[in-house]
Amino acid sequence: MKRERLSKIDHLIQRELARIVREELKDPRLGFVTITRVETAADLTHAKVYVGCIGDRHQAKQSLAALESARRFLRGELGEAVDLRHTPELSFIEDRSAEKAIAVSKLIDEAVQGQPSAPPPASGAERHE
Repeated sequence: MKRERLSKIDHLIQRELARIVREELKDPRLGFVTITRVETAADLTHAKVYVGCIGDRHQAKQSLAALESARRFLRGELGEAVDLRHTPELSFIEDRSAEKAIAVSKLIDEAVQGQPSAPPPASGAERHE
């Protein structure tokens, strides 16, 4: 399948899953989650759904568990919302890129202010003259 078409399908699945999770999934374990991206296999049999979770590690694990337990429901609703011959199997993966971006931004801010948060790691190749 052409990469451009697959990309459109990825975005469509992402948008519809986000809507379904927001409007129809009523699991108390589900925290504030965002569907950050979807990667669909070329044969459309499987889709990796990357999920950003706001909260601590425990809340993120609970949210992923809620999504995993609702996988069949989500796939069924997705099949009704998206006009594809076969609805892909879904697997949910935690996306921690937002956390990493915040940490990098904090390091940059500290470097600009001249206040490092931790000493630089030892390189192990120190010179002794």
